[in-house]
Amino acid sequence: MNILNSVLLDNLPVTPGKIVCVGRNYVDHIHELDNEMPQQMVVFNKPNSAITNDLHSFLGETLHYEAEISFMLKDGQFSAVAMGFDLTKRGIQSQLKAQSLPWERAKAFDGSALFSPFVSINTIESSLKVELFIDDQLTQSGGIELMMHKPNQIIDEISSFISLNDGDIVMTGTPKGVGEVISGKRYNGKITLNGDTLTEAEWVAK
Repeated sequence: MNILNSVLLDNLPVTPGKIVCVGRNYVDHIHELDNEMPQQMVVFNKPNSAITNDLHSFLGETLHYEAEISFMLKDGQFSAVAMGFDLTKRGIQSQLKAQSLPWERAKAFDGSALFSPFVSINTIESSLKVELFIDDQLTQSGGIELMMHKPNQIIDEISSFISLNDGDIVMTGTPKGVGEVISGKRYNGKITLNGDTLTEAEWVAK
């Protein structure tokens, strides 16, 4: 497996200290997985060893995809955006949740995070959206207007108990439409603003 530890920001490599992930941030996604509505923001971490360019369909068990708007920090603010893939071992996650145990084995494994190139942004607009196409079929689509916790709220909440440093990445949750990664299928993820593509990446699942 090609472990990168770094991502591209305006075509230059950046090594994030950590990846902080927000779970259950879209109501329809909560319903599709039959999860309970959280009373507070759900947060978990991935190490930078999770970052890869290889989209695997199986690592010990079948993997599930979750496309997300992902931000990079600078000076305490979200300064760049990318499309991120949060890969999940759903079977293990279900077992861990049933026992009220942490999710790291299901979420933080090597190869569990993929990103398009990060591009710098000056402001965060409500029309910012993530889209995922599988073999040219739109499968996931959702943006800031559907988030339960908006970007500024996310920064404030995470910063209340974790130090956010320059280069850190925050993944902001996934809209409905998650599913199994299927070997041989082509996954194209993009971030759009008012319908225009800011950044995108394409992977063929192994």
